[in-house]
Amino acid sequence: MRVLLHIFINKRVVRPNELLRASRTPPSHLPPNSNYQNPNSQQHRKNAISLIQKCRNINEISPIHARIIKNGQEHDQFIVFELLRVCFKCDAINYALKIFEQTQQPNVYVYTALIDGLVLYGLYYHGICLYVQMIENSIYPDNFVINSVLKACGLELDLRMGREIHGQGLKLGLCSNRQVKLKLMELYGKCGEFDDMKKVFDEMPKTDVVAATVMMSSCFEHKLIKRACDIFDLLKAKDTVCWTAMIDGLVRNGEMSMALEYFRQMQREGVRANEVTVVCVLSACAQLGALELGKWVHSYVEKYDIKVNHFVGSALINMYSKCGSIKKAEKVFSEVKEKEVSTYNSMINGFALNGKSVEAVEMFKRMINEGTRPKHANGVWYRATARALRVHGRAGQVDKAYKFIQDMKVEPDHIIWGSLLSACKAHQNYELGERVAKILLDNRNSDTGTYVLISNFYSSWGKWNEALKVRRKLTESGIQKEPGCSLIEVNNEIHEFLLGDIRHPFKKAIYEKLHEMDENLRLEGYCPKVNVVSQNIMDQEKELALAIHSERLAICYGLISTEPGSTLRIVKNLRVCDDCHMMIKLISKITRRRIIMRDRNRFHHFENGSCSCGDYW
Repeated sequence: MRVLLHIFINKRVVRPNELLRASRTPPSHLPPNSNYQNPNSQQHRKNAISLIQKCRNINEISPIHARIIKNGQEHDQFIVFELLRVCFKCDAINYALKIFEQTQQPNVYVYTALIDGLVLYGLYYHGICLYVQMIENSIYPDNFVINSVLKACGLELDLRMGREIHGQGLKLGLCSNRQVKLKLMELYGKCGEFDDMKKVFDEMPKTDVVAATVMMSSCFEHKLIKRACDIFDLLKAKDTVCWTAMIDGLVRNGEMSMALEYFRQMQREGVRANEVTVVCVLSACAQLGALELGKWVHSYVEKYDIKVNHFVGSALINMYSKCGSIKKAEKVFSEVKEKEVSTYNSMINGFALNGKSVEAVEMFKRMINEGTRPKHANGVWYRATARALRVHGRAGQVDKAYKFIQDMKVEPDHIIWGSLLSACKAHQNYELGERVAKILLDNRNSDTGTYVLISNFYSSWGKWNEALKVRRKLTESGIQKEPGCSLIEVNNEIHEFLLGDIRHPFKKAIYEKLHEMDENLRLEGYCPKVNVVSQNIMDQEKELALAIHSERLAICYGLISTEPGSTLRIVKNLRVCDDCHMMIKLISKITRRRIIMRDRNRFHHFENGSCSCGDYW
């Protein structure tokens, strides 16, 4: 139903001065379609606009609007323009639409204000339609409205309309404007039309860092990481925004280590980070468990007086929580003055991740009592539910846990069912476990970890055929099994280990330590839990497969490269297996080390031969 813009392009173009004559408006310093006012109108207009700009909510807009109507100014285009802008600012979109509908012969400025507002609200298609309506009414577009509608086309991924507007802009001589060119680049970039984006880019000066940043961001959006890096590396002068876009793009594409390396390079080149940069870097530190670097970033924030608003505060809380330093996260939370929903959510998630469900629920209550209303309360309810489930599971009351899940008010997800299956496996309740396994196999949201959990459950029961069937179903479903990967931070550097990894420059020392630890563990009574290996192979081969798990290699590297007695922090992308869990408890006892591990499910604080999870996770 969209009207094609070539209808307007093929017509005679109506110029602003012709519009003025057609509407019989006086002097040309007034915008098109403005009503003639007496000599005192300028002062009346200034007074009205001043009042409008001071509005903070819809209740303040209505009386002023009534006064404007009483003074006969409701069709003054300047005033309508300001009214529309303040309506969108005060979240009064319906009021803005009514004002527009009642405006006689709205000019290009009024249309621009309304299109801007619609784009702000995510109503991109409606913004495009309004632009078409403006063209049909023979209103001559300018650079500002072209910018707005191109932005709408990009966000709507409406390449066809975007091309038509581009063609119209060329015929009207509007595409020489730098801002229009940048919006064209964004449009083509979002739609994946990189050749067209490059053509526009080539028309701009090579020193235009903003244009290069737009190119980079578009590449990152389409996961073209190398192309984005090449564009960035060719730039001679890079500002803070450009560096931040680079770091942010890498973080959004899961390249956390690379993002931190670029941040280090940014510091070496003496470019000052801003609050957005800090949030991106802290996100990378959180994902990698890079506590020491995260602490350095925190000190950087304090050194350069970067405001700890709710964005930076939430990022700091999230970083400390995901690095297992929950006390530090609480301290940051207490110091954040601008607490919003995101700040509370970060703290609640931090408590839950570190096994502090009671504190998570108390924080939720505090948020409500202090007047901050969450959009969704399911998160805290979910954690409280998971805690109740863990209580039953630890006590071996798996049947009660099963009934608890059945009586839940909302449908349980694969994580809840997975927790119950773990409890059934731990307490050898194979009958109920098989029922739960079948529920999980029918669950569309089950991920790789869920399939591995089911397979391991059958393996522990000795049902190898069923275990292999689950593995086969995983393969047939097209879900790629994520390889186990463990990270450890040593001297502000992140070291990555895979299963049986031999890439590390200290691999010889690592495997020597691994062999030494194995002998010491066996003296402590360690016996490998070969039943967690799902493959139908000899026990000796299973022991070898367990011995080279990624978390063991990371721990051994930590033992040979850090001071005796210092804490080791490990991040693993998958759930830690039963055998490694038992082994790490013994290592903490033998070495008198505290080992903090974050796996896919939660944190494990190993100390003196025990774990904070109570052997249930």
